[in-house]
Amino acid sequence: MKNDQKNFLLFAVLAALVLFGWPYIANHFFPAANPPVTKLEDGRSKPVANPATDPAADTANAIRDRAVVLRETPRVLIETPSVRGSINLRGGRIDDLVLVRHKETIAKDSPPVRLLSPSGTADAYFAQFGWSGTGITPPPADALWTASGAKLTPTTPVTLTTQAGSQRYLMQISVDNDYMFTVRQSIVNTGAQPVQVATYGLLSRRGSPVDKDTMTIQVGPIYEAGNGVKFDVDYKDIDAAPTTFNAKGGWLGFTDHYWMTALIPDQNAQHGLSLKGADQRHQADYRSPTLATLNPGQAMTQSARFFAGAKENKVLNAYEEQGVPYFSRSIDWGWFRVVEEPIFVYLDWLFRMVGNFGVAIILLTLTIRGLMFPIAQRQFASMAAMRAIQPKLKVLQERYKDDKPRLQQEMMALYKTEKVNPVAGCLPTLIQIPIFYALYKVLLLTIEMRHQPFVGWIKDLSAPDPATILNLFGYLDFTPPHFLAIGIVPVLLGISMYFQFKLNPAPMDDMQKQVFGLMPWVLMFIMAPFAVGLQVYWITSNLLTIAQQQLLYSRHPALKQAPAK
Repeated sequence: MKNDQKNFLLFAVLAALVLFGWPYIANHFFPAANPPVTKLEDGRSKPVANPATDPAADTANAIRDRAVVLRETPRVLIETPSVRGSINLRGGRIDDLVLVRHKETIAKDSPPVRLLSPSGTADAYFAQFGWSGTGITPPPADALWTASGAKLTPTTPVTLTTQAGSQRYLMQISVDNDYMFTVRQSIVNTGAQPVQVATYGLLSRRGSPVDKDTMTIQVGPIYEAGNGVKFDVDYKDIDAAPTTFNAKGGWLGFTDHYWMTALIPDQNAQHGLSLKGADQRHQADYRSPTLATLNPGQAMTQSARFFAGAKENKVLNAYEEQGVPYFSRSIDWGWFRVVEEPIFVYLDWLFRMVGNFGVAIILLTLTIRGLMFPIAQRQFASMAAMRAIQPKLKVLQERYKDDKPRLQQEMMALYKTEKVNPVAGCLPTLIQIPIFYALYKVLLLTIEMRHQPFVGWIKDLSAPDPATILNLFGYLDFTPPHFLAIGIVPVLLGISMYFQFKLNPAPMDDMQKQVFGLMPWVLMFIMAPFAVGLQVYWITSNLLTIAQQQLLYSRHPALKQAPAK
């Protein structure tokens, strides 16, 4: 009895450590979910503003108001099905861009996600292309360019022209229906002497990103130099020392949780690529390492591409097929990509069939549980056999309690005689672990899951349940501590686990009974900060397991019978 009390006390202490210490571990290794997009006030669901991108907040914190800065310079409008913005003719910069397919919040009047902003604002972020060399006068950074048209669309490219010294410079800019710009840089030597020319492109970003860089979500510099996408440097690294490398082709830029910018030079030419930073300003750039000689009257054209948009799987895969190597890997699936991508592809297909990601997750669970049903049958058969030999195991434990090696030998002999595999019952759980983790990564990483509603108050399956019980669903004006912010869905998860455990064969050991009695509620607290979609999967899986247990109990009555003594 004393040992049981001691064991139970030890379990209670460990459970408390898990409950209160888990948030600190999870924040680093397993970020729980995206920030909630709604909150409950007086029992009603209301959108949560994004202070980092809300227009009012931007005006208050900016060096200068964005609207004022945009009006200061002549511009060419950008208008496509996916993006809207403008090109700054003062410097020829692509420095004003919003993503029209993605909103900042779920509110009906929410503005689209802003990606690029002009220099002079708090979050300046732009792309610029230029020339360097010997014997030429490159256009200055604030050169005024002349445009061939007033609007850039997928069907109407725009050519920018300027003159500097004895050279004429042109940039023909085109854009597709998604997020890719193509820039054809041309120089005409109108002088009397030969010149040597190289082209470059740069991305400039001011300030710190809103998204956090974690072990699961990569935020910061990104590059590909011929051997796959790399996330091995962060903003602190390039602030301390530039990262430079040479590559044939390749690409580089900056990635956030869902958004990315990338410079993609000519993939058939050698370039020098670099990432650098200082004083909250970061730059990614490429440069031709060799100079081309232009005699008087000669011209040279070099093409590059510029991606600025959302990391949508279908779009990234299409660009990879169009010659941008490893572009789909900018979504950092990690080492488990072989499982995560098929789960995403199937889940996305289900969504397109039914039109609701919550229902798609339920159908995914049904599919997985259906495939695992034969394994579950074997699991229950194994559990029945193990339960039948429990009295014999107890006898062996008493007989050889002081001789552990002999006890192990006798137990293995008993398993062999009775044809019982003690680990067979663990197989379904072991199979579930990679599927569960894959779904966790899909919910966390893919923009296709962002702001996807389910039913009722659940407006974003990739965020935690906002219906916090402790403040009476928003009727009480206070925010519960993180570890007590338990919503309705996590409670349903705990209840489903409780009934599932109740249907399991009761352990013979009292300590095990106490552990299994507390486990559903401990896991309820652990799972509460995770995405609702993950909890929907687990609840559905528990309900299906309960149904399977009821069915399989009818086939294996020994599971319900108390073992003989």
